[in-house]
Amino acid sequence: MPRTEYPAKATHAQTRAYNAALVLRARRQGIRTGLLSNSWGNEYPREGWDEMFDAIVISGEVGMRKPDPEIYALTVERIGLPARECVFVDDLPGNLKPARALGMATVVHRGDADATLAEVGDILGISLR
Repeated sequence: MPRTEYPAKATHAQTRAYNAALVLRARRQGIRTGLLSNSWGNEYPREGWDEMFDAIVISGEVGMRKPDPEIYALTVERIGLPARECVFVDDLPGNLKPARALGMATVVHRGDADATLAEVGDILGISLR
């Protein structure tokens, strides 16, 4: 997928669709993917999630939330890999510390999905571009 710059007023749906495409690109290259979200009482449209994610952990469904270290351990368990083989991405730097403590590499997402995916690829030693 070529690099795409969003217009200043991209809709949430446009951003979500683009980010989903990037996750699918990683998964199709054999990367196990997971979703860990701090959400309580939110209903998500989950169409396509089975194709996108190997593991899904939603705070309100498991009774924990980031940055509780136990929710990271649960996510790693559900992904089925040792923490040292995982890369955790979050837009809040405070949520990265427990992931690092568990042994995961971490990436701060700063709004540019292409840059984040490139950084994850660099950590994993593969091209996700």
